[in-house]
Amino acid sequence: MIPYGHQDISENDIQSVVDVLRSDYLTQGPVVPAFEKAIANYCGALHGIAVNSATSALHVACLSLGVGPGDWVWTSPITFVASANCALYCGAQVDFVDIDPRTYNMSPVVLAQKLEDAERAGRLPKVIIPVHLCGQACDMQAIHDLGQRYGFKIIEDASHAIGGKYNGEPIGNCRYSDITVFSFHPVKIITTAEGGMALTNDPQLADRMALLRSHGITRDPGRMTHEPDGPWYYQQIDLGFNYRMTELQAALGVSQMQRLDEFVARRHAIARRYDERLADLPVTVPWRHPDSYSGLHLYVIRLQLGRINKSHRQVFEALRGQGVGVNLHYIPVPAQPYYQRMGFQAGDFPEAERYYLEAISLPLYPGLTDAQQDQVVEVLRNAST
Repeated sequence: MIPYGHQDISENDIQSVVDVLRSDYLTQGPVVPAFEKAIANYCGALHGIAVNSATSALHVACLSLGVGPGDWVWTSPITFVASANCALYCGAQVDFVDIDPRTYNMSPVVLAQKLEDAERAGRLPKVIIPVHLCGQACDMQAIHDLGQRYGFKIIEDASHAIGGKYNGEPIGNCRYSDITVFSFHPVKIITTAEGGMALTNDPQLADRMALLRSHGITRDPGRMTHEPDGPWYYQQIDLGFNYRMTELQAALGVSQMQRLDEFVARRHAIARRYDERLADLPVTVPWRHPDSYSGLHLYVIRLQLGRINKSHRQVFEALRGQGVGVNLHYIPVPAQPYYQRMGFQAGDFPEAERYYLEAISLPLYPGLTDAQQDQVVEVLRNAST
């Protein structure tokens, strides 16, 4: 089976982890701060807060922005459930903004109209979470401008997008957002096995996220309610979580960062090859915005079902049956039973629903060979014609 994604682990990566195993620190040592600095410096952000998953990063990002009961958080319907669940963890309510039919990202046009309606209803969102689906940046300038007008904060869910650029600048520099979140799951651009990071240029947000990731505990006398009882002393000053990243994970991340640009360039080469070889098939290949350099986590095609004498499911199962491990990113979040019980229903987000009926993610990862890619194309050709 050719998987849709796969990590690329080198001997240097392995040795980096072994070195940590032989060191004095397996957690809460010097490697996590080194990883935070490496990511922040690469992206041009001032602060990086490493955590054990992008889900955790989204959660502490929401909390640091004061999201709580009575607040609304909006995100894209085409994303992993974590982009919405993070607001629910805080006691807030969630709504969605339909996607652009070409980029599959949050539509700024739909967002603008929804904000007008929400303002009249007195129900503006506190936070918007645009998702850089497949690694391509949303129209962050437009979303930022709307944020300035309507007063909402912005968390970029860039789980797919490290190594990408928007308007020539690294995704993650937080020029158009308060916080940016990355994922380091094995199928992502670089991996720490499991892990995530939140970037920000605001020192207060950084301090709060760092506090929340480690039980809400501080050893800083300046943040305590009274003088320390002694050198052993600590205080819990907030209700936090155990969201810490280990030294082993960070060591793998530091090593992987050395090949980040190489990984993304290879993904682009594979995507261009797909573009060429799929041109005569009844599929729509991904459109890449000229102002954006995608991290290219995913290569999503859309079946032109009017030209195919098979259903979406039949094509998907034919690919799987011939050893091509395709996937579907994503089932619209409002279609999930948990969200349906909140009142979301079919027809609420028509572009997202159309996308779901046609989308298939083809294998894309640096180790994919030309021969494997040719096999994917041939199986797709047979399945769709």
